[in-house]
Amino acid sequence: MHFDIIPWHVNPEIFRIGSFAVRWYGLLFASAFLFGYIIMRKMFQNEKISDEVLDRLTIFMAIGTILGARLGHCFFYEPGYYLSHPAEILAIWHGGLASHGAAIGILTAIWLFVRKEKKDFAWMMDRIAIVVALSGFLIRMGNLMNSEIYGIETTVPWGFVFLRNHEVAPKHPTQIYEALAYLAIFILLYRMYWSKKGEHFQGSLISIFCILVFTARFFIEFLKEDQVAFEASMKLNMGQLLSIPFIIAGAVGLYYSLKIKKKAIIKR
Repeated sequence: MHFDIIPWHVNPEIFRIGSFAVRWYGLLFASAFLFGYIIMRKMFQNEKISDEVLDRLTIFMAIGTILGARLGHCFFYEPGYYLSHPAEILAIWHGGLASHGAAIGILTAIWLFVRKEKKDFAWMMDRIAIVVALSGFLIRMGNLMNSEIYGIETTVPWGFVFLRNHEVAPKHPTQIYEALAYLAIFILLYRMYWSKKGEHFQGSLISIFCILVFTARFFIEFLKEDQVAFEASMKLNMGQLLSIPFIIAGAVGLYYSLKIKKKAIIKR
């Protein structure tokens, strides 16, 4: 049977000089912090918050994201291996970052940051949600350039054949599905923020983020190949199981945010 396919054979390295290589994934990962900084700076200027606060926030975010993503991969997906080879946990250059771990790392970093800076946690998370959605788009495009985390075999006309991995059958380009979902969520949250100039009810943007991002992730996971062998025996894979608590937390947060809004309207 003949399928219309898209052969994918992009080199993950942009260029190499000796043992030093610049890769698409690293460039896109770094650009997530760059664009995040630019967007956060614009919002902080709108709310008369200094660049010094943003610089400190960026450091907390970077550490929380990388540490959380790495530990999430090690202990959610391959705990047996990494507990037996603990030194490999530090070997980030070997690959292995998990978005759910990054989410937990970001939450922890922001909690520590707001305690130090005497800021409101929900207020901060509403703004962080906007840039994290954009970061998700960029990182998933990095996964595409690495020819990794793709989907199951498909007959759709836009199926990708990942030639670098010696695939011969077209697969769902689930990296693109997720990337486009996150980009749309970023645009929605960004417009919501500026429509109120930041004067929305606290907790509403992060709640919407959790509901939309992790619901998208949950359903796209049905089209993905298993990342680790033990997922083959599971009705829901690890990515889906880890998404459910975030969806529930988002729904609860949105409920209370709307409840607060309703009380404020009644008082008027």
